[in-house]
Amino acid sequence: MTITITAFERSPDRGRGLARDMRVRWALEETDQRYDVRLLSLPAMKEPAHRALHPFGQIPTYQDGDLALFESGAIVLHIAQSHPGLLSADANARARAIAWMFAALATVEPPIVERSMAVLLERDKPWYEARLPVLEDRVRVRLGELSQRLGEADWLDDGFSAGDLMMVTVLRRLHGSGLLEGCPNLSAYVARGEARPAYQRAFADQLAVFTATQPPG
Repeated sequence: MTITITAFERSPDRGRGLARDMRVRWALEETDQRYDVRLLSLPAMKEPAHRALHPFGQIPTYQDGDLALFESGAIVLHIAQSHPGLLSADANARARAIAWMFAALATVEPPIVERSMAVLLERDKPWYEARLPVLEDRVRVRLGELSQRLGEADWLDDGFSAGDLMMVTVLRRLHGSGLLEGCPNLSAYVARGEARPAYQRAFADQLAVFTATQPPG
């Protein structure tokens, strides 16, 4: 059976590849897996049929035969463990790559998302001007630590892995903020990820969905 994932019918990221289905698309492209995409409206995401797949009414989900998964990190890890291309054959290298996946989601992403939500939702609040520098300092701390660890290397642990895939998608959320540019090696790291053919294919597919939903003219 063909793998099926879910994605926004009209993504709030306006085709920038920031929605979490992008991570899953990229992983499937890196491992050369065919897949279908089922597009969902925001109301449909809250319906019982979708909540049976994702209890929190979000995207993405993943279905392959009788296996149904939710949460992008869990889905990417399953793909990486099931197909060659994202995890090393060496057990220690595999474990390190998985550790970087967790680091991307649990350590680096939370302050980035918190800042992004403040910029989107709190601009008119009286505390915004005082709070934003605090949020951005938290992001800078994480970026500085990651930058020091990456150094001059191309990837986090020798060759490209699922850990890099997750970390690049997290760091991409900072495009336009000016924060990533403070760490040139991280900017170059993200650019390397975006230049991968599998990423380019996944991005083009997600962008095509946004383009198709735009009104003519």
